[in-house]
Amino acid sequence: MEAHGSGFRRVLVLAFCVAGIWSAYIYQGVLQETLSTKRFGSDGKRFEHLSFLNLAQNVVCLIWSYIMIKLWSSRSTGGAPWWAYWSAGITNTIGPAMGIEALKYISYPAQVLAKSSKMIPVMLMGTLVYGIKYTFPEYLCTFLVAGGVSTFALLKTSSKTISKLAHPNAPLGYGLCFLNLAFDGFTNATQDSISARYPKTSAWDIMLGMNLWGTIYNMIYMFGWPHGTGYHAIEFCRQHPEAAWDILLYCLCGAVGQNFIFLTISRFGSLANTTITTTRKFVSIVVSSVLSGNPLSSKQWGCVVMVFSGLSYQIYLKWRKLQKLQRKRKTT
Repeated sequence: MEAHGSGFRRVLVLAFCVAGIWSAYIYQGVLQETLSTKRFGSDGKRFEHLSFLNLAQNVVCLIWSYIMIKLWSSRSTGGAPWWAYWSAGITNTIGPAMGIEALKYISYPAQVLAKSSKMIPVMLMGTLVYGIKYTFPEYLCTFLVAGGVSTFALLKTSSKTISKLAHPNAPLGYGLCFLNLAFDGFTNATQDSISARYPKTSAWDIMLGMNLWGTIYNMIYMFGWPHGTGYHAIEFCRQHPEAAWDILLYCLCGAVGQNFIFLTISRFGSLANTTITTTRKFVSIVVSSVLSGNPLSSKQWGCVVMVFSGLSYQIYLKWRKLQKLQRKRKTT
């Protein structure tokens, strides 16, 4: 009876994590799309300073992680020093800025789809640089994702969707997304290296260090000279308070979403987190298509299904590999 109760509680916690990640990041996606396409105020101006969102997100997450460390962290020593994150902070500043700038040139569903193909640069680098050999199922996953994204990019976008974009330019938009993935790959590798060198580093420590350097770099870039983009972004928010409110909500969604991601990984592992975030991306595309008026053709929906079939198959392969490792540990 006790085991049944503990299993039920585990299911409830998992449902809580799914609801938290989905609601935070789906709403953040809606806000991101609103800020990139909406015309604010009576003058009908667009918010052109999308990279300012990254600075605002850095500041909010920096404060959030500091509060969480003070409230919940019991360790005072052993974690990575703040200066250890300087190099990862550079790529973590440039990469997301490119990803969000892409929304000036391609639609939100296209951006989500392109950013879902992280496995492509990983496998290319692994094969060409490190000589890693992958299995046929892994190549099949990559083929499905790459084929789906490529076909989606080549298909004609609806005129209604194009009219919402600030500067429609598909090659530039997709190029920025793939550069975003390349920088993210370096950021993730550096974070893994830091965690390996300093095993007592918590997720909150990493969040604090990354956002500290992100704040420093973005502040220099946006306010380091008299006509920096940060001044224009603040002036726009002063003239259009509605945009400032959307930016604040966008940042809070990111901070809350990180909370649920850390909870999911600590309780259920990274595979469960990958599954939840992957399905969230699919739901985000559906929400964007239905609520934000970005109609997709039947062929484009076919591409979306193709990409997420590849991602789902990849999750299944990871799960099967995990099961084999667990069986080996039991036998030894």
